[in-house]
Amino acid sequence: MRAWRRPEIPQLPGQSGAPWLHDTATAALIEAKPTDIARLYVCGITPYDATHLGHAATYLAFDTLQRVWLDGGYRVHYAQNVTDVDDPLLERAAATGVDWEVLAESQVNLFRTDMEALGIIPPNDYVAVTEVIDEIADAVAQLWDAGLAYPVPVDAAAAGAPEPTEAAGSDIYFDIEAAQRATSWTLGDESNLDSEAMLTLFSERGGDPARPGKRDVLDPLLWRSARPGEPSWASRVGAGRPGWHIECSVIALKELGTDFTVQGGGSDLIFPHHDMSAGHAAALSGHPLAGVYSHTGMVAYQGEKMSKSLGNLVLVSKLRTAGTDPRAIRLALLDQHYRADWEWTNAHLRAAVARLATWTAAFGTAGTAGTLDTHAVIERLRAALAADLDTPSALAVVDAAAADSDRVDDPALLARAVDALLGVAL
Repeated sequence: MRAWRRPEIPQLPGQSGAPWLHDTATAALIEAKPTDIARLYVCGITPYDATHLGHAATYLAFDTLQRVWLDGGYRVHYAQNVTDVDDPLLERAAATGVDWEVLAESQVNLFRTDMEALGIIPPNDYVAVTEVIDEIADAVAQLWDAGLAYPVPVDAAAAGAPEPTEAAGSDIYFDIEAAQRATSWTLGDESNLDSEAMLTLFSERGGDPARPGKRDVLDPLLWRSARPGEPSWASRVGAGRPGWHIECSVIALKELGTDFTVQGGGSDLIFPHHDMSAGHAAALSGHPLAGVYSHTGMVAYQGEKMSKSLGNLVLVSKLRTAGTDPRAIRLALLDQHYRADWEWTNAHLRAAVARLATWTAAFGTAGTAGTLDTHAVIERLRAALAADLDTPSALAVVDAAAADSDRVDDPALLARAVDALLGVAL
């Protein structure tokens, strides 16, 4: 699947160091220093109601990470999926009377347009789940052959058959207990949650703890057998479609290999998605999935977490259609630390518009040279970003330079630095 056009990223004198990131698994800062190429996987969208500001904030955080790596002289290999077949997408398609493939394609196109407008660096590998069905089915078969998966019969009524008296195939589930015995992975390694919290989140985020026939209430679905009226594919494990977590495990391993540098996504993916994805990957490869598990905070609106289910979405496309400069949207999001939970208001956008005007006047084509050392300002900017992507402090560095009565001695160079490191072209 094609991604979107890559922004031009200016080269700067000097170099960033490897960034330190908060690792969810250890609750500590870890230096995200690649041994060869910086390898990054960020979970992509389920394509409906794209792109809201929660999406944008997540992809902007990992765009910032890539910019720091690139400024440090590292090559970056970035992979991202698109969950273009899943229950929420199918439900939205049914509710709106739109073919699910048409809905997915339209929303992916909108997402591409939004990402390009915001200056987000695209993934090297942009992979739709429907492009790797065979690979996912083979992975499920591998887990089955290793004794790490098991069948759960599907009641005929649940499968949509008219008579609920006969079995209608089996779904395939991941055996957590067996995987823990066979690998170094343990449930909770990535999330650091107790069993009660896991059960609550599993129920809220697509899990099925009450499903009869499961060996453990938290065992996740690997393969959903074919149901009438749903898309399905023939495979070694029977006709059906993938479960959620195995998709990312397979795509990440296929494109990046094991032990890659950073696994990223929103904090709502910590459990069950990233915990289970790490378990699947360990069971398939015998290695950990990633070195650092990095997660962004949640963006709220009107007192509630911004979410598709609640419908309280602020869409990037609607802001752009209303005439908002995408650079201002980017600045409004960068003004919040990527790990913080916060609430969007119009005041954030007004402040960003004013900041953009100030910076443009100070460092854009109208900027005049002064005596403040530009190189020193850039080093302070780099230091802020290397410290857990502290973008609010980075913005403050540029604000201070813009407010200094001496002004920088090379405004064009600082403008290049703002473009390279913050993605805002002045």
